Amino acid sequence: MGDSRAGQVIEGIPTGTVTFFFTDVEGSTRLWEDQPHDMRRALERHDHIVRQSIETNNGYVFSLAGDQFVAAFHSVAEALDAAEEAQGSIEREPWPEHTPILIRIGIHVGVAEERDNDYFGAVLNRTARIVSAAHGGQTLLSSTAAKLVDAAQLRDLGEHRLKDLAAAEQLWQVGDASFAALRTL
Repeated sequence: MGDSRAGQVIEGIPTGTVTFFFTDVEGSTRLWEDQPHDMRRALERHDHIVRQSIETNNGYVFSLAGDQFVAAFHSVAEALDAAEEAQGSIEREPWPEHTPILIRIGIHVGVAEERDNDYFGAVLNRTARIVSAAHGGQTLLSSTAAKLVDAAQLRDLGEHRLKDLAAAEQLWQVGDASFAALRTL
């Protein structure tokens, strides 16, 4: 977990229908195994870039786990702005050759259970599965999230089965870059 906020009321955090934003560093386990010293420095820079992208776009980081950020936004548009800013900054950063950092991002919208300024439930599970389907440098949205923004900036990737989820999910990619097939069932 990130900062302990249990028992506090934090002004302005998203409630009700929330846009969830998950990030993950692609191949981080291998990078930690191969280059632990350089990875430590690279991850510090990654953390600064991603946190700044989230917070400058009105996002609320409510959980950290290793190299993953889990954030909430009031709107899909804010989450997309944060994603584009984070992906662009990560891409432009002069990473050491043997510790290239690429992040994948998943965005989904829904109502989650809330407790002590934290969120729980199926909407977060779905967001986690969406980010796990992506590749480094790729941002994916659920169909629910995609309906709430201008589809001109999105590419329809079709329906995909995601691990442990009963129904297939229509996934959308930000931009028109080419990636390998999604990591889905």
